[in-house]
Amino acid sequence: MAEGAPWLTIIGLGEDGPDGLTGASRAALEAAEIVMGPPRHLSLLPDLPGQRVDWPVPFADGLDLLAGFSGRQVVVLASGDPFWFGAGSVIARRFARGDWRALPGPSVFSLAAAHLGWPLEKVLCLGHHAAPLTRLRPHLARGVQMIVTLRDGAAVRDLAAYLSTLGFGASQLWVMEAMGGPRERVTEVRADVVPEGFEHPVAVAVQVAGEGKPLPHASGLDDGVFHSDGVMTKRPVRALTLSALAPKPFEVLWDIGGGSGSVGIEWLLCHPTTEAIAIEPRADRIGLITANATALGVDRLRVVEGKAPEALADLPTPDAVFIGGGLSVALLDWLYAHVPAGTRLVANAVTLESEAVLMAAHRARGGTLFRIELSEAAPLGPRTGWKAAYPVVQWSVVL
Repeated sequence: MAEGAPWLTIIGLGEDGPDGLTGASRAALEAAEIVMGPPRHLSLLPDLPGQRVDWPVPFADGLDLLAGFSGRQVVVLASGDPFWFGAGSVIARRFARGDWRALPGPSVFSLAAAHLGWPLEKVLCLGHHAAPLTRLRPHLARGVQMIVTLRDGAAVRDLAAYLSTLGFGASQLWVMEAMGGPRERVTEVRADVVPEGFEHPVAVAVQVAGEGKPLPHASGLDDGVFHSDGVMTKRPVRALTLSALAPKPFEVLWDIGGGSGSVGIEWLLCHPTTEAIAIEPRADRIGLITANATALGVDRLRVVEGKAPEALADLPTPDAVFIGGGLSVALLDWLYAHVPAGTRLVANAVTLESEAVLMAAHRARGGTLFRIELSEAAPLGPRTGWKAAYPVVQWSVVL
């Protein structure tokens, strides 16, 4: 091995085995002292000079094993494009950039799109080997085209059942087994009549159809989307709250007094890189928050049981803070003392006592103070009148 050259080569291998490899990939395999990969990948290769090593389960154990081969000529096999929902990024995080090089092959997404004639740049590509199917929820709307990789053949029926349960049983599925290889098989079927008998490796292309209700992409989801015990930031106020919080990519929210988790969940739905931490003192509401996050397909919501400010001490630094419950002078003082300058703070108050806290904070610290008064048309005897909700006072400020 030349001095300074990478000792590790990550090769993307398709179901057609060595026939689909480039000259550079075949040369790396011939020169390798060790060829490491899942048994299925290794079985696709002919006899080679190097030693074959099965990648162990769980996957993380293989990283330590691989590290023990450092300095030797090593090839690691991965499916298709190792950096598209593959093992490549995990390996790259473990080893220095100068230690490895990558020789990718066609991804299953590329093969599936080519088979169907779909423009890949307009297709939603998702890896669901280990992820819950509920992550699909924000993407489900009539007309959406997606390609989803699954853990095994049995998961095809799980996907179909999930779509059908949400009212998207009319979706057209193309179940694609062993794409690109001699065992390739494509089965076209509706989601509500999917048979059994599919085998790994499998991906499913979906043309979403049906009468299911898609989630809006604007802030302020319908209140009925969330399970609640009645304590929840209602839709119009939630929309104004999210507007004031102004979520941006890669930002972290503290949702203090999480309640049903509605504000934190909508923050997460704004962008796939956002994160949120819900702080809730009541154990019974922890379950509500978790159930709502799962049902709406967000898995980046961390829930902390405890009372602010005590429960805030060891949390990751926020970019924005929402106080929907537990407002007090002591909490505001703690936030000003411990949260970095530039953090956006939004607090809502309904009671006269909490309103007084916000009015005093506005006088002392500035920011913007709103009084939100909403009325909804409702029956009034044989006629219709305005039914007023409790007014909400909202204070927003940059710390």
